[in-house]
Amino acid sequence: MNLAILNYGPRRAPTPLKVAATVAFVAGGLLLVWSGYIHFHLWREEYRHIPTIGPLFLLQSIAGLVLGLLVIALRRVWTAIVGLGFAAATLVGFFISVEHGLFGFQDSSSAPFAHEALIIEICSIVVLIIAGALCFAASPPATSAGTTPPARESTDA
Repeated sequence: MNLAILNYGPRRAPTPLKVAATVAFVAGGLLLVWSGYIHFHLWREEYRHIPTIGPLFLLQSIAGLVLGLLVIALRRVWTAIVGLGFAAATLVGFFISVEHGLFGFQDSSSAPFAHEALIIEICSIVVLIIAGALCFAASPPATSAGTTPPARESTDA
């Protein structure tokens, strides 16, 4: 597998794909930031005193902010993958906490902002998959040797 494709971004795409991919990266990044905000709010209002879970909520909020801004600033396939992996891990953590408990804490699907956070995480995953797919759609065709030519794009877009 040619790992250079992980560095593809909207800049290499024709204008309609470029605009769509850029919008998807920005939307996906903003959704991650929103998720981070929700987790910060929950940490501040309710979860900060819960051992292990409290610090994890704070860490999730900081990571959501940083990753969201990274996705928006860099707009590369690898940032979409990292962002959607983060959103998926957040979903998995929530489901484990609701179904089995996590670090001695059992959450509830009726907890404050649970439904909103679930929708935001799912939307983050979908939008970031679209962002990455649009970059792949604009990728150069394979050469006769079956490899993709190396990317020749600047890192400023």
